[in-house]
Parts: sequence; structure tokens; C-alpha cells
Amino acid sequence: MDADTGPPIEPGTLLVAGVVLSDGVFDGSVILLLDVDEHGALGVILNRLNDLELGAALPGWEGLASFPQRLHDGGPVSPEGAICLASPVHAGEEPPGWRELFASVGLLHLQTPLELADGAFRDLRIFAGYAGWGPGQLAGEIARDMWLIVRGTYSDVFDPDPETLWRRVLARQEGELGWLSTWTSTPELN
Repeated sequence: MDADTGPPIEPGTLLVAGVVLSDGVFDGSVILLLDVDEHGALGVILNRLNDLELGAALPGWEGLASFPQRLHDGGPVSPEGAICLASPVHAGEEPPGWRELFASVGLLHLQTPLELADGAFRDLRIFAGYAGWGPGQLAGEIARDMWLIVRGTYSDVFDPDPETLWRRVLARQEGELGWLSTWTSTPELN
């Protein structure tokens, strides 16, 4: 995207569900893009918790996770798989098994021994599954106002109250985009 239509679509960009999106899967979601190229896009839903306990899914990792120390629902693709986002304690450091994506946020390989990960990260969050789009699919959805494109921040990724993130991300935007933070599904209240 160019400067007139919003921030570039790249790792670290947020896709905020537009009010027209009511598919039962992504309603009210905030997605952090992790990978974008000519083959499509991949991201994780930041504001949805999973019913499965993190300790049951990945024993030992719950003690390393940021509050809330829960497994997050990253999206409908490969829900049996897991993606871990983490930020090293010391800026510029690259702990074993970690690869930076943007602004000190990176992917941590979950095969990394717990004893190497323990104490190496100031924030860590684990997502079951992910959201994905094929070539051109995301651009089409954006053109239909299904997604609002905004810049992500470090605090969005590791937010301690993810279930209220949609409204707070919109509220910090300027103009009409910020007004959407007060939107309700009851038309007479809008």
C-alpha cells in the first residue's frame, strides 16, 4: 500500500477486522502479519485466547509466557501447530532458536530447550494455528473493506488484555478510523 492508503503491508502490520467482516471466524480480530510475499500472507490473531491450557499443550512453556499465561488462538489454519513470538531481554541479542521479524519481536522455535529459553526473553506468547491468505486474496479482502491496515506496536503483540485490543487499536487511530472504536453491532446505537 502507498502512503495515501495506509502503512505498507509487511511483517509487523496489523490487520484490524472491519465492521463488515462477519464470517464467524475473524469478527473483531486483530491480526499481526508475520510474513508477506508474492505467495501470500501469514499472521496470527492477537486478541483471542484458546480454550486449551498452555501447560497441557506445551508443558513447561506456561512459566515463560507473558501475562495472561495462556495459549492464544492464532487462527484457523493448522490449529494443532504452534507459533511462538518472543522478545529478547537484551536488545540486539539473538538467543538460540530466535529470529527477529521486526522491532525486537521475533519467532522462537518451540524445539528450543526450555533451559535455553528461560530468562532469555522479556516477553513470550504462543499461538495455536495461524491465519493465511493465498496470492492476491488479502488484497481483495482489503479492497472490500474487510480489513483495516494499521501500524502495529510492540505492546500490541504482548498486550496483557488481548480481548479488548480491537477497540483500543482503533481508538488510537486518527479521523474516521478512530471513530470505529465505538462501533456496536446494534445499528440504533451507532
